[in-house]
Amino acid sequence: AIPADEAIHASGKSGLGVEEILEAIVNQLPEPRWNDYPEPRALIFDSQYDSYKGVICYVRIFSGIIARNAGIQLMSDGRKTEVKEIGRFNPQPEPMEDLREGGVGYVVTGIRDVADVKIGDTITTVDSPATDMLPGYKEVRPMVFSGLYPLDTSDYEKLKKSVGKLRLNDAAFTFQSETSAALGFGFRCGFLGLLHMEIIQERLRREYDLDLISTYPSVVYKVTLTDGTAKEVDNPLELPEVTLIDHIDEPTIIAQIHAPNDSIGDMLALITEKRGICNHTETIDETRVMLTCSLPLNEILVDFNDRLKSITHGYGSMDYEFAEYQTSDLVRMEILVNSEPVDAFSTIVHREKAETRGRALCEKLKEILPRQLFKIALQAAVGGQIIARETIGALRKDVTAKCYGGDITRKKKLLEKQKKGKKRMKQIGNVNIPQEAFVQILKSTN
Repeated sequence: AIPADEAIHASGKSGLGVEEILEAIVNQLPEPRWNDYPEPRALIFDSQYDSYKGVICYVRIFSGIIARNAGIQLMSDGRKTEVKEIGRFNPQPEPMEDLREGGVGYVVTGIRDVADVKIGDTITTVDSPATDMLPGYKEVRPMVFSGLYPLDTSDYEKLKKSVGKLRLNDAAFTFQSETSAALGFGFRCGFLGLLHMEIIQERLRREYDLDLISTYPSVVYKVTLTDGTAKEVDNPLELPEVTLIDHIDEPTIIAQIHAPNDSIGDMLALITEKRGICNHTETIDETRVMLTCSLPLNEILVDFNDRLKSITHGYGSMDYEFAEYQTSDLVRMEILVNSEPVDAFSTIVHREKAETRGRALCEKLKEILPRQLFKIALQAAVGGQIIARETIGALRKDVTAKCYGGDITRKKKLLEKQKKGKKRMKQIGNVNIPQEAFVQILKSTN
């Protein structure tokens, strides 16, 4: 830098203007380097996937400067990569040499999996890394899990590609392969909540033209074993034996329910039925109240919102946020068909509600399952104890139809032979449940 009077004096001698001389001086100054700035930190507020460039992060620079070809690091897991391209939106992406403090733009990382880049993470440089992340980052964890299976088993590959594409644009959506003896190949999917689950399923149906069947949704339980170890369980089939479990914790929510005044009684009854507690009641105006209550997350997964709308005649609404885990008396309920457990119908329920739900499921199965030539026992069991039972009667074949007369002993002989055959068939016979029955049951429980 030079004093202004010297620049003016030089401009008089050379015939150049002050602006031209200052521009020439600035051009001779060395360019600032990205690592001259302390602790560069950039916040990732969104990301998208490009088949050619990989993951593109949308960032805001909070401190320092990040330049093209600089080595960067994701502070949540320490993953390192190189900036392939950096720029701003003008409004289309416009490549630049660097982004400085206060700037908003994009960074092409070259990472091929969008799951490796987490929204809310902090980017820093490898040469001068920051010591602390930007505040507020919290890794997204799914809270609701459900199995998704194609109605047509030949659509499995199509479903696999579809959930993969959705995962690219939705980092909160998780999935892993799962196999069911009843429903075939599918995926165990994790969602942030009920609304997220409905959106994903609807997108799969509309955008990818898939006919799906979803299993009964479940939440993440924390199981403490008798030896002191703890594990997280989101699938009823993964729940350990009763003798190995010390206690089970389930997630709870704090819900704010807006409802008309004349619906308070029915709403409190619904909350009590769902094992909830009303903590606070606030009058909004002459016609509306707001109920603040705590509920187990598992109890609102299926029909709570529908019953809320029915009770309030469509005028009620609900918002909720996750609270904490609480210890509850939870058990795994299995459905036995002809003494054989059916994995697709296994659920984790509260012990007080196991009998009611078991009876309802057995009655529904009795209506749907086709009759066989022998009696079929439908049972709901908890830890080896039968809590509900229904029986599907045998389909009787008229073996005496060919007897038009003669001695009665002819008919008795045929009936006795049929009786022995049915007894033997009951011992060795297997019940094959058609997939249509699973579809009807799961649709009715969802």
